[in-house]
Amino acid sequence: MMITPHSYAETFIAEDAVKTAARARGLEIGTVDVSQGTGAYLRHLAHQLSAQSVVEIGTGAGVGSLWLLEGMIASGTLTSIDDEMEHSTIAKLALADADVEQSRYRLITNSVMDVMTKLTNRAYDLVVFRHNPEDLSFAISEAHRILRSGGVFVIDNFFGGSKVQDPAQRDPKTIALREAGKSIKNDTESWVSSLIPTGDGLLLATKL
Repeated sequence: MMITPHSYAETFIAEDAVKTAARARGLEIGTVDVSQGTGAYLRHLAHQLSAQSVVEIGTGAGVGSLWLLEGMIASGTLTSIDDEMEHSTIAKLALADADVEQSRYRLITNSVMDVMTKLTNRAYDLVVFRHNPEDLSFAISEAHRILRSGGVFVIDNFFGGSKVQDPAQRDPKTIALREAGKSIKNDTESWVSSLIPTGDGLLLATKL
């Protein structure tokens, strides 16, 4: 079978045993986790930003958390928010398996939008959104508030299972993703944005 450029890119950086085990636990309970290529990209982005404070919206099984922490500076802290206790529990297991010090992360299980409103203004380098797309209009404004200038907001799975680019698809989640993309792309005073086909699509927006 011929390997496509996309699948080659997705597997270019291999996952270690801890991430593979975390991903398997997530599959058992149906979490949404980063693809392998997305994880590698987020690690690279965190490294480029010398990220010290990162917010992850949608913890899943902790696969994304592991990738992000690898890219952050050694004293950096990840705040990962999920509204499902089961997700936070298995993510904590993944972080323990990777011997990540507890001082380097906060796993918060609560309403994602409630938690975002309590985060400090202009205090974060990177915000990664991997949650219900219907929360995006709120998440975009909150991300802009909490990011420092030059900080980056990432919407993971932006293609919505290859639906966003198909105008015939009109379900609420697809519409929410489409509207979020339009809002960020058109708000050129607040964001400089780019869309890349890693995983199921990553929309990147740097705060101006």
